[in-house]
Amino acid sequence: MSESASALPASASSLLPGAFRIPKEIECWGHRGASAHLPENTLASFRAAILEGADGIESDVHATSDGVVLMFHDPTLDRTTTGTGTIKTQPWEGVIEHARTKKEPVQPIPLFAELVALLMEPANLHVVLNLDCKMQNDPERLFPEMARIVATYPDWETTLAPRLILGLWHPLFIRSALRHLPLLTRYHIGFSLSIARTFFWDACSGFSIAFPVLMSSAGQTFLQECREAGKEICVWTVNDPGEMRIAMGWGVQAILTDRVGVLTGLKKEIVAHPELLPLSGIKGSLFGWSSWRYYSLAHTWMQRTQLDVLRTMCYQPGPLKLPDLADEVRERPALKT
Repeated sequence: MSESASALPASASSLLPGAFRIPKEIECWGHRGASAHLPENTLASFRAAILEGADGIESDVHATSDGVVLMFHDPTLDRTTTGTGTIKTQPWEGVIEHARTKKEPVQPIPLFAELVALLMEPANLHVVLNLDCKMQNDPERLFPEMARIVATYPDWETTLAPRLILGLWHPLFIRSALRHLPLLTRYHIGFSLSIARTFFWDACSGFSIAFPVLMSSAGQTFLQECREAGKEICVWTVNDPGEMRIAMGWGVQAILTDRVGVLTGLKKEIVAHPELLPLSGIKGSLFGWSSWRYYSLAHTWMQRTQLDVLRTMCYQPGPLKLPDLADEVRERPALKT
């Protein structure tokens, strides 16, 4: 095995896609970094997550009006920073670059280029980056700039691309992903299993699904279908130790959490003492009924909400349609999905 291949996480170098993972093989991905105790989506948060043992980072991308790609969750600056207004209507230079986090320690908003540079540091060549591509952005503005940044690194096809995952909410992003970032893995993010099956099953090699949805019988059926088809499953956002245990019992690829230290510590404990994995006693028996989020009525509401959001909040509002990918597939017959 080459040095670059050996630096990749287990899911990228040895395990078959969709394989059931025992706890020591399940990855911890820091949701917006170590966001439980540091400002979310900042370099400080990303670095802390890695130091706490995260195998991957989950973060979000937006493009400014002057074409700069930055790491930020909301479409507006107001909730977490001193800035105001919509990201895509304001320039980075002279405006957004001056915004700082409200939460301490005060941090600037990081650029995509800065996060990639962090991943390419010698100590971090094992770290995966799961990119939540926010639907308010036109992918034809977002993806070409991301592709340009990725391609600035020597041997990026082998040292960087295998560690980058494009998380897609909306089917309008599939064609642009194929065109501009064909070597990057594609996952669908969501909490609607019907949308996942209808619009993303053929175009994506994995799914990042909200934890409560997988608690249902329909969720467990979807999990089994993915396993049989060789498709990966990740779950978000899992901060409760009980939910962490349940997710590890499902044998998923990765668990996304704000509490990286809690998950990595629990994982080490269970690897050393496998008998601690199952929830025992009354808590184990009643866990499936312990939260309204696990109920089918809540899942129906979640799925309707996702459909409404995709129809109305995307950069191009309207009904969902399957993209015509014939030209992209013909041009790139060996694309990685």
